[in-house]
Amino acid sequence: KLMDTAINFLQNGAGNVLNGTFTAAKAVVSGITAFFIGLIFAFYLLAKKETLQRQVNMFMQAALPEKIVNKITYVAKLSNETFSSFITGQCLEALILGTMFFVTLSIIRLPYALLIGVLIAFTALIPIFGAFIGCIVGAFLMIMVSPMKALIFVIVFIVLQQIEGNLIYPKVVGGSVGLPSLWVLAAVTIGSLMGVAGMLFFIPFTSVIYTLVREWTYKRLEQKKAKENNNDESNESSV
Repeated sequence: KLMDTAINFLQNGAGNVLNGTFTAAKAVVSGITAFFIGLIFAFYLLAKKETLQRQVNMFMQAALPEKIVNKITYVAKLSNETFSSFITGQCLEALILGTMFFVTLSIIRLPYALLIGVLIAFTALIPIFGAFIGCIVGAFLMIMVSPMKALIFVIVFIVLQQIEGNLIYPKVVGGSVGLPSLWVLAAVTIGSLMGVAGMLFFIPFTSVIYTLVREWTYKRLEQKKAKENNNDESNESSV
């Protein structure tokens, strides 16, 4: 009976194990390869960005009217500045949050204060929800020391996360991208429905749209005001 079981495993189970191992190894190798190819491609783009920018500008000037070229150039420049400011603000916010956790955990004498602070600082690069990953890992580390300390850590995390999510994050990140706090929270909420990429890029994308709509609104109001003034002057002249 044991030999029959062993033979059956070699015929069926071993093949499934090998197939699963091969599939997992293939996925890992494919992911690593794609990462390094993307990294090398990014370095090439950064090294040749001036040449690429000049070529794109020459092509647009040859193919499109000057007014459209100026508009595209303005939107591209605004997007570049907004995304750069967002990355800077996100890194600053992650540093602030990690420092808050390190100082608070050190004051109340909980273990792994520095480790958890650094971990939360890195995971907080994902807007709003990233810090919860650090919370799960930190609670797991503390529960091996003391379940009561793990409970205290979770309570501390909830308090600090509320302070960071409702006060610090909208001010720091919203100020860096020129977006009001209310719109930052709305952008994070909507972006979270689109996965990690949505959470990372929906805030600067919303900031670009907000800036363009605001400028268009002010321009239209000025045009309507100027038109009304001209109509008033015309009526006074006719009288």
